[in-house]
Amino acid sequence: MRLYNTLTRAVDDVELGRDVSLYVCGVTPYDTTHVGHARTYLVFDVLVRHLVHVGHRVHYVQNVTDVDDSILARAAQLGVSYEELHRRYTAIYFEDVAALGMVPASAYPTASSGIEEIKEVIERLLRSGHAYEVDGDVYFRVARARSYGDLSRLRRDDMLRIEAGQDGTTIDDPRKEDALDFPLWKAARPGEPTWDSPWGPGRPGWHIECSTLALKHIGPRVDVHGGGADLVYPHHECEIAQSEAVTGTRPFARAWMHVAMVLLGGRKMSKSDGNLVFVRDLLEKHTADALRLYLLSTHYRTELDFDEDELRACGERAALVAEAARAAGGRGDGDATDAVERVDAALADDLDTPAAVAAVEGLARAVVDDARAGRPVRARRRALARAAARLGLQLAG
Repeated sequence: MRLYNTLTRAVDDVELGRDVSLYVCGVTPYDTTHVGHARTYLVFDVLVRHLVHVGHRVHYVQNVTDVDDSILARAAQLGVSYEELHRRYTAIYFEDVAALGMVPASAYPTASSGIEEIKEVIERLLRSGHAYEVDGDVYFRVARARSYGDLSRLRRDDMLRIEAGQDGTTIDDPRKEDALDFPLWKAARPGEPTWDSPWGPGRPGWHIECSTLALKHIGPRVDVHGGGADLVYPHHECEIAQSEAVTGTRPFARAWMHVAMVLLGGRKMSKSDGNLVFVRDLLEKHTADALRLYLLSTHYRTELDFDEDELRACGERAALVAEAARAAGGRGDGDATDAVERVDAALADDLDTPAAVAAVEGLARAVVDDARAGRPVRARRRALARAAARLGLQLAG
Protein backbone atom coordinates (compact mmCIF):
# COMPACT_ATOMS: atom_id res chain seq x y z
CA MET A 1 0.00 0.00 0.00
CA ARG A 2 0.99 3.67 -0.19
CA LEU A 3 1.91 5.43 3.04
CA TYR A 4 3.42 8.79 3.84
CA ASN A 5 6.85 8.03 5.27
CA THR A 6 8.02 10.70 7.71
CA LEU A 7 11.63 9.75 6.95
CA THR A 8 11.38 10.41 3.21
CA ARG A 9 8.69 13.13 3.41
CA ALA A 10 6.83 11.40 0.59
CA VAL A 11 3.93 9.02 0.03
CA ASP A 12 5.82 5.83 -0.77
CA ASP A 13 4.82 2.42 -2.06
CA VAL A 14 5.62 0.30 0.98
CA GLU A 15 6.73 -3.21 0.10
CA LEU A 16 5.04 -5.53 2.58
CA GLY A 17 5.26 -9.31 2.74
CA ARG A 18 2.60 -11.71 3.92
CA ASP A 19 3.68 -11.06 7.53
CA VAL A 20 3.72 -7.40 8.56
CA SER A 21 5.25 -6.07 11.76
CA LEU A 22 3.77 -2.93 13.30
CA TYR A 23 5.19 -1.18 16.36
CA VAL A 24 3.23 1.73 17.83
CA CYS A 25 4.40 3.70 20.85
CA GLY A 26 1.69 3.28 23.44
CA VAL A 27 0.53 5.20 26.47
CA THR A 28 2.40 6.36 29.53
CA PRO A 29 -0.39 5.50 31.98
CA TYR A 30 -0.48 8.37 34.45
CA ASP A 31 -3.97 9.63 33.51
CA THR A 32 -7.05 8.48 31.65
CA THR A 33 -7.19 8.13 27.87
CA HIS A 34 -7.66 11.46 26.10
CA VAL A 35 -9.02 12.13 22.64
CA GLY A 36 -5.50 12.55 21.21
CA HIS A 37 -4.71 8.99 22.28
CA ALA A 38 -7.98 7.82 20.76
CA ARG A 39 -7.20 9.41 17.41
CA THR A 40 -3.72 7.89 17.21
CA TYR A 41 -4.77 4.37 18.10
CA LEU A 42 -7.93 4.49 15.96
CA VAL A 43 -5.78 5.32 12.94
CA PHE A 44 -3.59 2.29 13.56
CA ASP A 45 -6.69 0.20 14.29
CA VAL A 46 -7.99 1.00 10.79
CA LEU A 47 -4.54 0.29 9.32
CA VAL A 48 -4.53 -3.17 10.94
CA ARG A 49 -8.07 -3.88 9.73
CA HIS A 50 -7.12 -2.94 6.18
CA LEU A 51 -3.90 -4.97 6.15
CA VAL A 52 -5.70 -8.05 7.48
CA HIS A 53 -8.49 -7.61 4.93
CA VAL A 54 -6.07 -7.56 1.98
CA GLY A 55 -4.37 -10.73 3.19
CA HIS A 56 -1.55 -9.80 5.55
CA ARG A 57 -0.84 -11.35 8.94
CA VAL A 58 -0.10 -8.45 11.25
CA HIS A 59 2.08 -8.71 14.33
CA TYR A 60 1.11 -5.55 16.18
CA VAL A 61 3.14 -4.50 19.22
CA GLN A 62 2.05 -1.55 21.33
CA ASN A 63 4.18 -0.87 24.38
CA VAL A 64 3.13 0.55 27.75
CA THR A 65 5.67 2.96 29.27
CA ASP A 66 5.34 2.07 32.94
CA VAL A 67 8.78 3.43 33.96
CA ASP A 68 9.40 7.03 32.93
CA ASP A 69 10.05 10.47 34.42
CA SER A 70 6.48 11.63 33.86
CA ILE A 71 4.82 8.62 35.50
CA LEU A 72 7.22 8.77 38.45
CA ALA A 73 6.53 12.48 38.93
CA ARG A 74 2.77 11.90 38.78
CA ALA A 75 2.98 9.02 41.28
CA ALA A 76 4.95 11.20 43.71
CA GLN A 77 2.40 14.00 43.30
CA LEU A 78 -0.48 11.63 44.13
CA GLY A 79 1.41 9.85 46.91
CA VAL A 80 1.06 6.39 45.35
CA SER A 81 3.54 3.90 43.98
CA TYR A 82 4.30 4.02 40.27
CA GLU A 83 3.13 0.38 40.03
CA GLU A 84 -0.27 1.27 41.46
CA LEU A 85 -0.55 4.28 39.18
CA HIS A 86 0.25 2.42 35.96
CA ARG A 87 -1.99 -0.54 36.90
CA ARG A 88 -4.91 1.82 37.52
CA TYR A 89 -4.58 3.82 34.33
CA THR A 90 -3.52 0.94 32.10
CA ALA A 91 -6.75 -0.82 33.09
CA ILE A 92 -8.71 2.32 32.23
CA TYR A 93 -6.93 2.56 28.88
CA PHE A 94 -7.90 -1.00 27.97
CA GLU A 95 -11.50 -0.31 28.99
CA ASP A 96 -11.58 2.78 26.79
CA VAL A 97 -10.10 1.12 23.68
CA ALA A 98 -12.47 -1.82 24.14
CA ALA A 99 -15.41 0.60 24.28
CA LEU A 100 -14.19 2.06 20.99
CA GLY A 101 -14.06 -1.43 19.47
CA MET A 102 -10.34 -1.43 18.71
CA VAL A 103 -8.65 -4.64 17.56
CA PRO A 104 -6.29 -5.71 20.36
CA ALA A 105 -2.57 -5.62 19.63
CA SER A 106 -0.65 -8.88 19.50
CA ALA A 107 1.38 -7.78 22.54
CA TYR A 108 1.39 -4.94 25.06
CA PRO A 109 4.85 -5.23 26.65
CA THR A 110 5.70 -2.92 29.53
CA ALA A 111 9.06 -1.21 29.84
CA SER A 112 9.68 -2.99 33.14
CA SER A 113 9.20 -6.37 31.44
CA GLY A 114 12.30 -5.75 29.32
CA ILE A 115 14.81 -4.60 31.95
CA GLU A 116 17.23 -7.49 31.43
CA GLU A 117 17.16 -7.07 27.66
CA ILE A 118 17.59 -3.29 28.05
CA LYS A 119 20.76 -3.86 30.07
CA GLU A 120 22.08 -6.23 27.40
CA VAL A 121 21.45 -3.66 24.66
CA ILE A 122 23.19 -0.94 26.66
CA GLU A 123 26.20 -3.19 27.22
CA ARG A 124 26.47 -3.76 23.47
CA LEU A 125 26.30 0.00 22.83
CA LEU A 126 29.04 0.58 25.39
CA ARG A 127 31.27 -2.07 23.83
CA SER A 128 30.84 -0.57 20.35
CA GLY A 129 31.66 2.93 21.56
CA HIS A 130 28.18 4.29 20.86
CA ALA A 131 27.64 4.94 24.57
CA TYR A 132 29.62 6.01 27.61
CA GLU A 133 29.16 5.77 31.38
CA VAL A 134 29.69 8.51 33.92
CA ASP A 135 28.87 8.27 37.64
CA GLY A 136 26.37 5.46 37.11
CA ASP A 137 24.57 7.20 34.22
CA VAL A 138 24.96 5.88 30.68
CA TYR A 139 24.58 8.19 27.67
CA PHE A 140 24.30 7.58 23.95
CA ARG A 141 26.91 9.35 21.79
CA VAL A 142 24.87 11.25 19.24
CA ALA A 143 28.06 12.07 17.31
CA ARG A 144 28.41 8.37 16.45
CA ALA A 145 24.92 8.17 14.88
CA ARG A 146 25.24 8.84 11.14
CA SER A 147 21.52 9.28 10.63
CA TYR A 148 20.74 11.42 13.67
CA GLY A 149 18.45 14.22 12.49
CA ASP A 150 17.31 12.50 9.28
CA LEU A 151 13.84 11.75 10.63
CA SER A 152 13.02 15.12 12.19
CA ARG A 153 15.20 17.28 9.93
CA LEU A 154 15.57 19.73 12.80
CA ARG A 155 18.42 22.15 13.31
CA ARG A 156 20.60 21.62 16.37
CA ASP A 157 19.19 24.72 18.07
CA ASP A 158 15.65 23.38 17.65
CA MET A 159 16.69 19.99 19.01
CA LEU A 160 18.19 21.62 22.09
CA ARG A 161 15.06 23.70 22.63
CA ILE A 162 12.81 20.63 22.48
CA GLU A 163 15.14 18.60 24.69
CA ALA A 164 15.12 21.36 27.30
CA GLY A 165 11.35 20.93 27.63
CA GLN A 166 11.42 17.17 28.17
CA ASP A 167 10.73 15.68 31.61
CA GLY A 168 13.92 14.74 33.44
CA THR A 169 16.22 16.13 30.73
CA THR A 170 19.31 18.21 31.55
CA ILE A 171 20.93 19.56 28.42
CA ASP A 172 23.55 21.54 30.34
CA ASP A 173 24.95 18.58 32.31
CA PRO A 174 28.73 19.21 32.18
CA ARG A 175 29.46 15.47 32.38
CA LYS A 176 28.00 14.91 28.91
CA GLU A 177 30.24 14.96 25.86
CA ASP A 178 27.48 16.63 23.85
CA ALA A 179 24.39 18.44 25.12
CA LEU A 180 22.27 16.26 22.79
CA ASP A 181 23.58 12.97 24.21
CA PHE A 182 20.59 11.23 25.78
CA PRO A 183 20.32 8.83 28.74
CA LEU A 184 20.21 5.09 28.24
CA TRP A 185 20.45 4.39 31.97
CA LYS A 186 19.80 6.73 34.90
CA ALA A 187 21.62 6.21 38.18
CA ALA A 188 19.40 5.55 41.21
CA ARG A 189 17.68 8.56 42.73
CA PRO A 190 15.77 8.71 46.05
CA GLY A 191 12.21 7.49 45.80
CA GLU A 192 12.58 6.00 42.32
CA PRO A 193 12.42 2.31 41.31
CA THR A 194 15.85 0.80 40.71
CA TRP A 195 17.36 -2.32 39.22
CA ASP A 196 20.90 -3.58 39.54
CA SER A 197 23.19 -3.12 36.55
CA PRO A 198 26.92 -3.30 35.71
CA TRP A 199 26.99 0.50 36.18
CA GLY A 200 25.22 0.46 39.54
CA PRO A 201 21.56 0.59 40.55
CA GLY A 202 19.24 2.68 38.41
CA ARG A 203 16.54 2.56 35.76
CA PRO A 204 16.35 2.80 31.96
CA GLY A 205 15.92 5.99 29.98
CA TRP A 206 12.78 6.45 27.91
CA HIS A 207 14.11 5.92 24.39
CA ILE A 208 16.00 2.67 25.03
CA GLU A 209 12.80 1.04 26.25
CA CYS A 210 11.10 1.10 22.84
CA SER A 211 14.22 0.12 20.92
CA THR A 212 14.65 -2.90 23.15
CA LEU A 213 10.99 -3.94 23.15
CA ALA A 214 10.85 -3.68 19.35
CA LEU A 215 13.99 -5.82 19.09
CA LYS A 216 12.60 -8.32 21.61
CA HIS A 217 9.11 -8.68 20.14
CA ILE A 218 9.72 -8.05 16.43
CA GLY A 219 13.41 -8.10 15.52
CA PRO A 220 16.03 -5.74 14.08
CA ARG A 221 13.67 -4.26 11.47
CA VAL A 222 10.07 -3.09 11.77
CA ASP A 223 7.84 -2.78 8.72
CA VAL A 224 5.78 0.14 10.01
CA HIS A 225 6.64 2.13 13.12
CA GLY A 226 4.29 4.80 14.35
CA GLY A 227 2.83 7.00 17.01
CA GLY A 228 1.80 10.58 17.57
CA ALA A 229 3.55 13.36 15.66
CA ASP A 230 4.98 14.69 18.93
CA LEU A 231 7.21 11.60 19.10
CA VAL A 232 9.19 12.35 15.93
CA TYR A 233 11.74 14.20 18.03
CA PRO A 234 13.30 13.23 20.30
CA HIS A 235 11.83 9.79 20.86
CA HIS A 236 11.79 8.25 17.39
CA GLU A 237 14.96 10.03 16.32
CA CYS A 238 16.72 8.46 19.30
CA GLU A 239 15.14 5.08 18.64
CA ILE A 240 16.63 5.00 15.16
CA ALA A 241 20.08 5.95 16.44
CA GLN A 242 20.14 3.29 19.15
CA SER A 243 18.52 0.51 17.16
CA GLU A 244 20.70 0.86 14.07
CA ALA A 245 23.83 1.17 16.23
CA VAL A 246 23.13 -2.00 18.17
CA THR A 247 21.92 -4.21 15.28
CA GLY A 248 23.73 -2.76 12.26
CA THR A 249 20.46 -3.09 10.35
CA ARG A 250 19.37 -0.06 8.31
CA PRO A 251 16.74 1.18 8.05
CA PHE A 252 15.34 0.32 11.47
CA ALA A 253 11.81 0.85 10.08
CA ARG A 254 10.65 0.56 6.48
CA ALA A 255 8.07 3.28 7.04
CA TRP A 256 7.49 5.86 9.78
CA MET A 257 3.86 6.84 10.24
CA HIS A 258 2.86 9.72 12.52
CA VAL A 259 -0.61 10.93 13.48
CA ALA A 260 -1.08 14.69 13.81
CA MET A 261 -2.08 16.28 17.09
CA VAL A 262 -5.56 16.98 18.38
CA LEU A 263 -5.88 20.61 19.45
CA LEU A 264 -8.38 22.43 21.64
CA GLY A 265 -9.01 26.03 20.73
CA GLY A 266 -5.93 25.98 18.52
CA ARG A 267 -3.65 24.79 21.33
CA LYS A 268 -2.08 21.39 21.79
CA MET A 269 -3.80 19.33 24.46
CA SER A 270 -1.58 18.71 27.46
CA LYS A 271 -1.91 17.81 31.09
CA SER A 272 0.16 20.80 32.17
CA ASP A 273 -2.27 23.16 30.44
CA GLY A 274 -5.30 21.34 31.86
CA ASN A 275 -7.05 21.19 28.48
CA LEU A 276 -7.38 17.45 27.97
CA VAL A 277 -10.64 15.94 26.71
CA PHE A 278 -11.07 12.39 28.00
CA VAL A 279 -12.54 9.50 26.04
CA ARG A 280 -14.71 8.13 28.82
CA ASP A 281 -16.31 11.54 29.36
CA LEU A 282 -17.13 11.74 25.65
CA LEU A 283 -18.58 8.21 25.61
CA GLU A 284 -21.07 9.20 28.31
CA LYS A 285 -22.67 11.59 25.78
CA HIS A 286 -21.75 10.15 22.37
CA THR A 287 -21.59 6.69 20.80
CA ALA A 288 -18.32 4.98 19.94
CA ASP A 289 -19.29 5.10 16.26
CA ALA A 290 -19.84 8.85 16.48
CA LEU A 291 -16.36 9.33 17.93
CA ARG A 292 -14.85 7.03 15.29
CA LEU A 293 -16.53 8.89 12.43
CA TYR A 294 -15.46 12.23 13.90
CA LEU A 295 -11.81 11.31 14.37
CA LEU A 296 -11.55 9.47 11.04
CA SER A 297 -13.22 12.24 9.03
CA THR A 298 -9.97 14.25 9.08
CA HIS A 299 -6.88 12.75 7.45
CA TYR A 300 -4.42 11.44 10.02
CA ARG A 301 -1.65 13.81 8.87
CA THR A 302 -3.82 16.90 9.41
CA GLU A 303 -4.14 18.50 12.85
CA LEU A 304 -7.65 18.35 14.29
CA ASP A 305 -9.09 21.14 16.43
CA PHE A 306 -11.58 19.36 18.67
CA ASP A 307 -15.16 20.56 18.20
CA GLU A 308 -17.91 18.85 20.17
CA ASP A 309 -20.59 20.29 17.88
CA GLU A 310 -18.96 18.43 14.99
CA LEU A 311 -18.82 15.29 17.12
CA ARG A 312 -22.54 15.68 17.81
CA ALA A 313 -23.20 15.95 14.08
CA CYS A 314 -21.19 12.76 13.56
CA GLY A 315 -23.57 11.10 16.03
CA GLU A 316 -26.42 11.80 13.62
CA ARG A 317 -24.38 10.39 10.74
CA ALA A 318 -23.53 7.30 12.79
CA ALA A 319 -27.23 6.81 13.54
CA LEU A 320 -27.97 6.96 9.81
CA VAL A 321 -25.39 4.26 9.09
CA ALA A 322 -26.82 2.09 11.89
CA GLU A 323 -30.34 2.58 10.51
CA ALA A 324 -29.16 1.56 7.05
CA ALA A 325 -27.52 -1.59 8.44
CA ARG A 326 -30.93 -2.71 9.78
CA ALA A 327 -33.07 -1.41 6.90
CA ALA A 328 -35.65 -3.69 5.35
CA GLY A 329 -36.68 -2.85 1.80
CA GLY A 330 -38.68 -4.59 -0.88
CA ARG A 331 -38.22 -8.15 -2.08
CA GLY A 332 -35.09 -9.18 -3.94
CA ASP A 333 -31.46 -8.22 -3.57
CA GLY A 334 -31.26 -5.12 -5.72
CA ASP A 335 -27.92 -3.89 -7.03
CA ALA A 336 -24.84 -3.74 -4.81
CA THR A 337 -22.67 -0.68 -5.33
CA ASP A 338 -18.90 -0.40 -5.55
CA ALA A 339 -18.75 1.32 -2.16
CA VAL A 340 -16.61 -1.42 -0.61
CA GLU A 341 -14.07 -1.11 -3.42
CA ARG A 342 -14.01 2.67 -2.95
CA VAL A 343 -13.35 2.22 0.77
CA ASP A 344 -10.55 -0.26 0.14
CA ALA A 345 -8.95 1.97 -2.50
CA ALA A 346 -9.08 4.97 -0.17
CA LEU A 347 -7.46 3.10 2.71
CA ALA A 348 -4.73 1.73 0.43
CA ASP A 349 -3.88 5.30 -0.57
CA ASP A 350 -2.16 6.61 2.57
CA LEU A 351 -5.08 5.57 4.76
CA ASP A 352 -7.47 8.15 3.34
CA THR A 353 -10.13 7.68 6.00
CA PRO A 354 -12.11 10.85 5.04
CA ALA A 355 -12.76 9.36 1.58
CA ALA A 356 -13.60 5.98 3.15
CA VAL A 357 -16.02 7.62 5.60
CA ALA A 358 -17.69 9.53 2.74
CA ALA A 359 -18.16 6.28 0.78
CA VAL A 360 -19.73 4.53 3.77
CA GLU A 361 -22.07 7.42 4.52
CA GLY A 362 -23.06 7.77 0.87
CA LEU A 363 -23.99 4.11 0.70
CA ALA A 364 -25.93 4.36 3.96
CA ARG A 365 -28.01 7.26 2.64
CA ALA A 366 -28.80 5.34 -0.54
CA VAL A 367 -29.84 2.26 1.46
CA VAL A 368 -32.11 4.27 3.75
CA ASP A 369 -33.71 6.15 0.85
CA ASP A 370 -34.40 2.92 -1.05
CA ALA A 371 -35.70 1.13 2.03
CA ARG A 372 -38.12 3.96 2.77
CA ALA A 373 -39.31 3.78 -0.85
CA GLY A 374 -39.78 0.02 -0.60
CA ARG A 375 -37.00 -0.82 -3.05
CA PRO A 376 -34.69 -3.86 -2.52
CA VAL A 377 -31.65 -3.14 -0.30
CA ARG A 378 -30.37 -6.52 0.84
CA ALA A 379 -27.21 -6.62 -1.30
CA ARG A 380 -26.25 -3.04 -0.53
CA ARG A 381 -26.96 -3.57 3.14
CA ARG A 382 -24.46 -6.45 3.12
CA ALA A 383 -21.98 -4.25 1.25
CA LEU A 384 -22.51 -1.54 3.87
CA ALA A 385 -21.71 -3.96 6.68
CA ARG A 386 -18.44 -4.91 4.98
CA ALA A 387 -17.49 -1.30 4.29
CA ALA A 388 -18.35 -0.19 7.83
CA ALA A 389 -16.24 -3.01 9.26
CA ARG A 390 -13.18 -1.56 7.52
CA LEU A 391 -13.60 1.51 9.72
CA GLY A 392 -14.42 -0.48 12.84
CA LEU A 393 -17.97 0.82 13.12
CA GLN A 394 -20.09 -1.20 15.53
CA LEU A 395 -23.41 -0.14 13.94
CA ALA A 396 -25.13 0.11 17.32
CA GLY A 397 -28.60 1.59 17.31
